[in-house]
Amino acid sequence: MTVATNAVSRMSEAFMLGRLAIVPDLSGALWLPDESTLVVADLHLEKGSAYAARGVFLPPYDSTATLAALAAAVLRHAPARVIALGDSFHDRQAHTRISLESVSALRQLQTGRDWLWVTGNHDPQISTEMGGETTAMISIAGIALRHEPDEQETGFEIAGHLHPAAKVRMRGRALRRRCFALSPRRCVMPAMGAYAGGLNLRDRAFRPLFREGLSAHMLGDSRLFRIDERLLLPD
Repeated sequence: MTVATNAVSRMSEAFMLGRLAIVPDLSGALWLPDESTLVVADLHLEKGSAYAARGVFLPPYDSTATLAALAAAVLRHAPARVIALGDSFHDRQAHTRISLESVSALRQLQTGRDWLWVTGNHDPQISTEMGGETTAMISIAGIALRHEPDEQETGFEIAGHLHPAAKVRMRGRALRRRCFALSPRRCVMPAMGAYAGGLNLRDRAFRPLFREGLSAHMLGDSRLFRIDERLLLPD
């Protein structure tokens, strides 16, 4: 991925959301250095097996790939706490299909740190077999962390759910990648799940959340790129 315009630049290391420093990570995770906390969203573990149960057969390795990406982010930042912002499991029965190897990998990631599952629309209840604690939302330094963005939120917010993706044209070709959507008040995180997909930032679902404008922070091959809102293309 190459820089094609002055409106596209390498992303700054950190941003301030209220009084909280946030650092978007190339994995799609969000690092909160002052809180020693790693935030991830929309892992959608066992989406592949859920599709297989309906006769749509995908390679059954999505949970392995997703947990590997999460493990790399944990290794990079060594957080004291991990917060998963909902839809961590693709459905309520995911815990009955997930492999013992994936459960072991998850338990290893939880060892020695706090682990918080924020519930989502796909996983309103999370089996205790998956370890960690469960909550509907959490507030850190005055920032609300929840699964689904709340357009009525008048303060600061970090959320997932919408799986933002940015589409731009560079060097004559269209490029579409997962991204962070950021404004002075809100961060909507990309999905980390291998099969989670993405919703174009030009979709009207984002309009009430970013009336003051936004910037996209696109996941590149080796770094993130800040994309000016004016360059974003519809699908």
